[in-house]
Amino acid sequence: MIRFLAIIAAVVGIDQGTKLWIVSTFALYESREIIPGLFNLTYLTNKGAAFGFLAGQSGAWRHYLFLVLGTVALVVIAFAWARLRHAHPLYTIALPLIAGGAIGNLIDRVRLGSVVDFLDVHSQGYHWPAFNVADSAISIGVAVFFIANILEGVKAKREEKKGQKQ
Repeated sequence: MIRFLAIIAAVVGIDQGTKLWIVSTFALYESREIIPGLFNLTYLTNKGAAFGFLAGQSGAWRHYLFLVLGTVALVVIAFAWARLRHAHPLYTIALPLIAGGAIGNLIDRVRLGSVVDFLDVHSQGYHWPAFNVADSAISIGVAVFFIANILEGVKAKREEKKGQKQ
């Protein structure tokens, strides 16, 4: 439980700290080149979900929808952690990464009404949608979660074969 909460706190702290730095240092839409032709820091806001999903929709419903979905996701993550934390050690990393990212973006939605994005990866004129530390933690957490699922499936098949041989 301590590691679970520590990972969440680290993700939220780093996420909110970097967003605070961006908001206090950059003007909205300001961009600074960090690695020429590959990476900029660009201060943007996103009222939608990942990749700007529903960002163009107007009305308060969108804001409340994302608040509810984020809260529901945290409840699901808490139940998943309680159920899976002993199944594979990777779940104890994946789930708090996802939870920390969700909390980081929820804090933005409650405080600002939108999410602060600033990591801008691009190449040869193509820009990946801007993202932030919370989004990165969620993405890494989901990838680790899938790896844990694959490893658990392999383990279950080995045990099944072992049981059939006996």
